[in-house]
Amino acid sequence: MTRTLPTPWKPTKAQILAAHNKPLPDLIAKNLIVLFAGINPGLYTAAIGRHFGRPGNRFWPALHAGGFTPRLFSPFEGLLLLDLHFGITNIVERATARADELTDDELRAGGRRLQAKVKRWRPTVVAFVGIHPYRVVSGVKDARVGLQRDLFGGSHAWVLPNPSGLNAHYLPATLAQLFGALRVWAIAQHERRRIDEGMK
Repeated sequence: MTRTLPTPWKPTKAQILAAHNKPLPDLIAKNLIVLFAGINPGLYTAAIGRHFGRPGNRFWPALHAGGFTPRLFSPFEGLLLLDLHFGITNIVERATARADELTDDELRAGGRRLQAKVKRWRPTVVAFVGIHPYRVVSGVKDARVGLQRDLFGGSHAWVLPNPSGLNAHYLPATLAQLFGALRVWAIAQHERRRIDEGMK
């Protein structure tokens, strides 16, 4: 399938400021191997209308380094993820300058919306991009990076570190390793699910 991709562009300061509370369309479809769930869009991301769009965000490099994409995609090539059976959504839809502007109540409400979305689209794995929001949404206060014990909306839950450049605890090599571990496990689980459902 050939997709028409938008030409990359940079927003003005006025466009970035005007993006407050602006939602971002999901990249979502049936039969996804992994649905990545970000916290919420940043202002730059919302201004250009592309997930993890801010220069310096390490999501796309980590995705490539972890083996999810055949080359480094730009945020403007996000639609290509759907052809690979990966998607992106957010826990909270509205854009803010910083994720810490969100209250725990807002995260929990967003988590309920996300759960309904997961039940509808049925990805094999929901990968939460950020430990704190997952802890709030799930109520599992000691959750760690990796596969989680409980399902989320009927799908497996996995937690990744926030790849924002502000999160200096995780170096690019570590992010690549953690994203890669998710990819290997999710693809194997997706194949098992495909076989099991094909036998029914």
